[in-house]
Amino acid sequence: MSELYHWFDLLGVMVFAISGTLIAHSKHMDGFGVIVLAAVTGIGGGTLRDMILDQPVFWLHDTSYIYAILSAVLLSILWLNRHQNIPRTFLQVADALGLAFFAVMGVQKALSIGMPDTTAVIMGVLTGCFGGLIRDVLAREIPLLLKGELYAITCIFGGVVYTQAIKLGLATELVMLLSMASTLLLRLAAMRYNLVLHVFKYQD
Repeated sequence: MSELYHWFDLLGVMVFAISGTLIAHSKHMDGFGVIVLAAVTGIGGGTLRDMILDQPVFWLHDTSYIYAILSAVLLSILWLNRHQNIPRTFLQVADALGLAFFAVMGVQKALSIGMPDTTAVIMGVLTGCFGGLIRDVLAREIPLLLKGELYAITCIFGGVVYTQAIKLGLATELVMLLSMASTLLLRLAAMRYNLVLHVFKYQD
């Protein structure tokens, strides 16, 4: 099971690193800037999560995460140098996939060390959202977390699905898939149908 978690984690890092590389390309950053933006997107949320949970930071003693980031950067660079463009829809879907992977891994890690359900859901939000938040701040963009279609809400929804499915006694693999699918589908639906959580009234 730990091997499965590891591969899901690596896949999430790669997907988020690709989204970071795409933003760096759109901002005309140099090679170092590309790597920095890809890295903070890929491991920023998980690093913050581990620091808050007082756990060893997951990538410090496992270089496979660094290799995953570099591989994602290299593949993205080769594609962009050949085609010069990646559709915006691809960037949004890549970000949604990373969000789904990391939200679930954040919830799972918090539960594995005995945290209550509410804390686990919050850790899922941190893991899923804060790498992208750091990316957007560095790229001088308003973070997706703070605007537009549902973002952090999708992580909360996926985290609740995970914690409640565990209580029902479902197999962990099935719970992970259900939670990831719930997060991903809600995020895609939010983008497709422009689902937002307005609390203020604005004049047209």
